[in-house]
Amino acid sequence: MSDADATADDADAVEAVVDVIARSADEIRRGLVGRREDVDEENPSGETQAEADVWADELLGERLAAIEGVAEYASEERVEISAVGDGDLYVAVDPLDGSSNLKSNNTMGTVFGIYDEPLPAPGTSLVASGWILYGPITTMAYARDGTVEKYELTDDERTLVDPDVTLPEDPLVYGFGGRVPDWPAEFEAYVREIESDPSLKLRYGGAMIGDVNQVLTYGGIFAYPALEDSPRGKLRLQFEGNPIAHLVESAGGRSSDGTRSILEVEPDELHDRVPVHVGNTKLIERLEDALE
Repeated sequence: MSDADATADDADAVEAVVDVIARSADEIRRGLVGRREDVDEENPSGETQAEADVWADELLGERLAAIEGVAEYASEERVEISAVGDGDLYVAVDPLDGSSNLKSNNTMGTVFGIYDEPLPAPGTSLVASGWILYGPITTMAYARDGTVEKYELTDDERTLVDPDVTLPEDPLVYGFGGRVPDWPAEFEAYVREIESDPSLKLRYGGAMIGDVNQVLTYGGIFAYPALEDSPRGKLRLQFEGNPIAHLVESAGGRSSDGTRSILEVEPDELHDRVPVHVGNTKLIERLEDALE
């Protein structure tokens, strides 16, 4: 097989992964009904799992494993990586970001990253990333080859609504996670500065995907920082930090772990955590200056 043929096969496999995740969205959304309770289990990060977490993970794992070209499937809900084939793509998924919002029936989503290196891998090896937002309208933001597209998803159909999503130049929203008493002093000082800007509005809903989608739509900043009792933050590098950073940077924004692009962070373990700060470039640069 020529290099050109191999590249084409990989491209087809990437699209197949995205298509399976997109086509599964409606089923996952409908499957949330009756699966709002917790199970007597914790995920590898020590968080209580909802019935829907386990169900969505099993559904996506089975379907993605069947795609020719996928070598590994990893999930925030699984301790170990699942070797599923002999391909050149490695898929990491957060099946239900924000599943703690299930009981209150608030926003949640699915996050995915498609890597061309075995997991755990740095964000520089991402070939595509995206998220599905289960809002009033089910939408998908999808980054590949430096471009972000946004789709509306209905049943098995994917309708392109924006072929080139970019962060607005004038930021409008901000949202910061973690308990305020646990914020480092430098980060809290930065937050107070942002809060004092009358042109910016607080938007924080407790599901990262919903909060980051606000930033993608209106411009601004989202952060789940390092905490005094959790120096590496809460969010997982493989399943949340890298895909979100890749998508926001593809849309013309910046990401940072506090000192550098999240995509440059070298992972040690599959479930590594990372401080996440994403948004308009000037706001991220100001944050890095504040954290020095």
